[in-house]
Amino acid sequence: MNPKLAAALATILWGFTYIVSSNMLPHNPVFIGAVRALGGGIPLLLFARTMLPREWWWKIVVLGTLNAGLFFGLIFVAALRLPGGVAATIQALGPLFTILLAWPLMQVIPTGHKIFSVLLGAVGVSLVVLRGGVQMDMIGVLAGLGAALSVALGGIYVHKWGRPCSLLAFTGWQLVVGGVELAILAVIFQDIPSSVTLINFTGFVILALFLTALAFALWFRGIEGAGPSAVAPFFLLAPVTAFIMDATFNNMVPSWLQLGGIMLVLGSLLYGQLVDRRSFRPAHHHKITGADKKAEKLPEAAE
Repeated sequence: MNPKLAAALATILWGFTYIVSSNMLPHNPVFIGAVRALGGGIPLLLFARTMLPREWWWKIVVLGTLNAGLFFGLIFVAALRLPGGVAATIQALGPLFTILLAWPLMQVIPTGHKIFSVLLGAVGVSLVVLRGGVQMDMIGVLAGLGAALSVALGGIYVHKWGRPCSLLAFTGWQLVVGGVELAILAVIFQDIPSSVTLINFTGFVILALFLTALAFALWFRGIEGAGPSAVAPFFLLAPVTAFIMDATFNNMVPSWLQLGGIMLVLGSLLYGQLVDRRSFRPAHHHKITGADKKAEKLPEAAE
């Protein structure tokens, strides 16, 4: 699959998380994050059946913490302390963090056009999701910024370090690391539901398998094939998708301002792809073995 298409599909899938979480899951955010990560990671590891080399253990802990444990945890803090529109707008700064951090960490100098396209997309997101009269909570703002920074760093190091095994195993190990961290926090803070209904169980399955395992595998495929700076702007599709799903399920008619915001986001993505002609270093990964070929067909890095 084309890496940019994979990244776009991943962020669209993430956009379904809000509607699933708000309508099918209990109100235990840390527990949800733990089940989401472990429920997505364990099936991938069972399918791939791959152990990491010892020299990669500390790296997978770093990546799992950045891309799953810290990311999910801070997102939940921001969601609890901020209105949804404010949290989504702060998250829209993630692509900007990615292209700025890629400068010192990967020697990829961002162009003015690239920065402008990302900021344009963030403005579009704010038009879609922000409401008047919102109150700002500093802890929530810092948590939202931390989540955006965490996933930006995680994406950069995924590309910089490459991977030592198949993409499915690589994704699974990161999710399991983050899931274990969140499970410990859920026990410490006693954020565990007293009961789980059939609807809850169905929601957990959808969240873990499709919106986490599949989505993260597609996201890492995009990073590996196109580079973090090239795919980061697609993150803007997540809040837009969440808004469209919310409007559809709740019979809400979007305003002209919100429709304009959606068009601005899509226009910024198109503009960013047209002006982004900078090459990147392909991510390094292990020599493909027969077992890996059975587990997945890995496309070559493109562009």
